[in-house]
Amino acid sequence: MVVKPFTVDLDKPLVFQVGHLGKGYYEWVHQPVVSKEGPRFFANDYLEFLTRTTWWVIPLVWLPVASWLVSVSLRMGLTLPQAALAVVGGIFIWTLLEYVIHRFPLHMKTISYWGNTIHYLFHGCHHKHPMDRMHLVFPPAVTAILCVPFWNMFRLLSPPSVAPALFGGTVFGYVAYDVTHYFLHHGKPSNRLTQDMKKYHLNHHFRIRSKGFGITSSLWDNVFGTVPSTKAAEKMSNQ
Repeated sequence: MVVKPFTVDLDKPLVFQVGHLGKGYYEWVHQPVVSKEGPRFFANDYLEFLTRTTWWVIPLVWLPVASWLVSVSLRMGLTLPQAALAVVGGIFIWTLLEYVIHRFPLHMKTISYWGNTIHYLFHGCHHKHPMDRMHLVFPPAVTAILCVPFWNMFRLLSPPSVAPALFGGTVFGYVAYDVTHYFLHHGKPSNRLTQDMKKYHLNHHFRIRSKGFGITSSLWDNVFGTVPSTKAAEKMSNQ
């Protein structure tokens, strides 16, 4: 008896479907649906609401947190130049985290039901529906949970007065990343720099998904040899 491959119904909530794709998930999720109308994730309205985030929520929530962290270091005795240096260091650390997280966990190949499901929730959904506005930036509640181990690492590896400002810089870097990422998909670049950034990122989506993992910077792509070819993704370069 021949078993037919599982077929995802795009008109139904997707999250609990994609796990059934098994080994076929990786290819399916990288065949983009270029539509500004995003899919539904869950049948439950409350769960669905929690997955949807507008871009401006990110700076609204996280810029005050980052500023407060820097102020903690200042109150603990760090001078303004020292705090500024720590913030710059945190932003630099973010660029590496951005690259490593995007390249490895977010692009790992999964075949199990729950592996596919979790991957789809965190990043697969973005590759399948790259123009979905409401599932592009990370919901703040998810980001807050993911921050916990990183904050503990910063506290462990840096002096008490430096850790808050250093982590605050990392949070500033994260805000810049999420806002920049949204702009590269939905903004209208008006200068050469932003135009090149958009082409670079769309290359990753539509031509070479195994390269071009940097979004706010191509620094680590250059360091680790994952810079894609210079030809832009013609399919969306004018959007």
